[in-house]
Amino acid sequence: QVQLVESGGGLAQPGGSLRLSCVASGSIAAIYLMGWYRQAPGKQRELVASMTTIGRTNYADSVKGRFTISRDNAKFMVSLQMNSLKSEDTAVYYCNLEARAAANPSTWSTYWGQGTQVTVSS
Repeated sequence: QVQLVESGGGLAQPGGSLRLSCVASGSIAAIYLMGWYRQAPGKQRELVASMTTIGRTNYADSVKGRFTISRDNAKFMVSLQMNSLKSEDTAVYYCNLEARAAANPSTWSTYWGQGTQVTVSS
């Protein structure tokens, strides 16, 4: 079973910074994609940023130039550095993983963290 544990959410002022981290654990055979999604009240969950195992990144237009995603493949960890935060960044942020579990190594599956609240307010 694969589990994701997130940390680093909280309250920040507009223009401030926060860093989110997520660690995957369990019987993992391979990881392809690690990333972050967010969901604001009344809105659909949306991609924030993702990174493949070879380092290819994808960012939402709304966060380009402000957020930076990074990975530590050896530690099964993905982080999101969020700078120049805006009130519209307020949301629950979810860690996302596309991986093959050791119990089912022929199938790619999607896993989600429990979510961490990010609130940007003065």
